[in-house]
Amino acid sequence: MPRFSANLSFLFADLPFEKRFEAAAAAGFGAVEYIGAYDLPMASVKSLLVDNGLEQVLFNMPLGDWDKGDRGLACRPGREDEFRDSVVQSLDYAAATDCKMIHCMSGVTGKGENAGELARLYCDNLLYAADLAEQAGVKILLEPINPIDMPGYLLNSIEQAAVILQQLDHSSLALQFDIYHSQIVGGNIAARLDKHLDQTAHIQIAGVPGRHEPDSGELNYPFLFYMLDRVGYEGWIGCEYKPHGDTNAGLEWIRPWMPKG
Repeated sequence: MPRFSANLSFLFADLPFEKRFEAAAAAGFGAVEYIGAYDLPMASVKSLLVDNGLEQVLFNMPLGDWDKGDRGLACRPGREDEFRDSVVQSLDYAAATDCKMIHCMSGVTGKGENAGELARLYCDNLLYAADLAEQAGVKILLEPINPIDMPGYLLNSIEQAAVILQQLDHSSLALQFDIYHSQIVGGNIAARLDKHLDQTAHIQIAGVPGRHEPDSGELNYPFLFYMLDRVGYEGWIGCEYKPHGDTNAGLEWIRPWMPKG
C-alpha cells in the first residue's frame, strides 16, 4: 500500500503554515514534507510534528534568495561558503525533526555560463553535503525539474541525475523522482520508474498538465501505485500539487489508498 506525505508548501495553503500540520493529520496523512521552515525555531517544528503524530519525511536545503532568482546554491560559483553553511543548517534541522532526507536544489545557469563547469561544481558540492549527511544518517536527494516551470535549472531529467549518481557513487546520495516533472521531460513514466527505482529514495506526484490533483490529467496514477507496490517500493510518495480549490475537497482521489480506521 502506498504511503503518502502531505507537502505543506502546496496543500492547505489557505492556512498559516503552522496550522497545516494539524490539517494534514486530520486529513489522514501520517507524514509531511515542505520546501523549508527555517524561519521557525527547530523546537517549534519538532513540537508541531509530535503534537500531530506526524513524521517529517523531507525538506529542502536553503535555496538562497528566491526573489533575486536563486533556485538553490549547489551549482553557483563564488557561493561555496554559503552553500556549505546551508548544508550544516539543514542537517541541524534534520536532526531536530528526525528527518532522514534533504533535497539539494542545484540552482540555475546564468547567461553565458558554462554548463559543464557548473555541473562539476554541483557534483563537488553534492559530495561535500553527502559526506556530512552520511555522518548524520541522512540522504541528500537530487530532483530533476522541468525547464518550463523553472527555466535555466541545471538538472532537468531523470537520466541526467542517474548518471551523476552513478559517477559519484556515494551511499548518501539518491534520486527524488518527481513524476510531474518527469512526465513533462521524457514521459514513459512506468518504464523509467522501473529502471531507476534502485536509485530512488522518494517519489512526488501531481497531475499533468496543470500540477493539480493526481486524478486530473493524462497520467494513470492508480496503475503507477499498483506497479510501485508490485515492485516493492517502500518509500514515501509526496503529494506536491496545487489543489484546484479546497485541499480537503480535492482529496477524494486518495481515500482508497489511505489506511482504514
